[in-house]
Amino acid sequence: MPAAPTRRPAAAQDPADPPQLHARAMDNLHFIRSTMERAASVTAVSGWGIAGTGVVGLGAALLAAREPDAGARLIIWLAAAPLALGASVAGAVWKARRSELPALVGPAKKLALAFLPPMLAGALLTLALWRAGALDVVPALWLSLYGTAIVAGGAYSVRAVPAMGAAFLALGAVAVAAPVSWGELLLGLGFGGLHLAFGPWIARRHGG
Repeated sequence: MPAAPTRRPAAAQDPADPPQLHARAMDNLHFIRSTMERAASVTAVSGWGIAGTGVVGLGAALLAAREPDAGARLIIWLAAAPLALGASVAGAVWKARRSELPALVGPAKKLALAFLPPMLAGALLTLALWRAGALDVVPALWLSLYGTAIVAGGAYSVRAVPAMGAAFLALGAVAVAAPVSWGELLLGLGFGGLHLAFGPWIARRHGG
């Protein structure tokens, strides 16, 4: 009778394998999560939301241009601000839901945290200028600080966003050197025109 085949002992399991596999799995999960967060940075900004902000800004500019009093013009712009913010936020939430991603992902939070401090500084300085009777400085202040906020927040978004912020900064520089009578025109070009120019561009290139 032929001899029965001898069984080879099973290869001993390397005790280092499970930790290595676990480490690799964690690395893969970290990579996937970071990739999803980077992709979600696109959903943090809605081009159509920005365009809606531009519509509000253009309307505010047209209304303010009819007012001879600087205080009345400022009130019109301040009343338009929450409407513009609402349009931008609504657009971002709509885009995030359509992409089946949460609206408040990591990049979106970073964008908001970078955006808010310049806006708070602008609000405080606007109040100080109002009390000092120096409202002629407001257009240059608003365009410059808004541009700063967009550039800072845009570091966590698509390239078109910081580009828009740079355009606001350039317009703020023009407002510093321009005659005071150009103030409402420059505000309209910025908060109306630039938003309406960049918003559809972002929407077409980055999915809404």
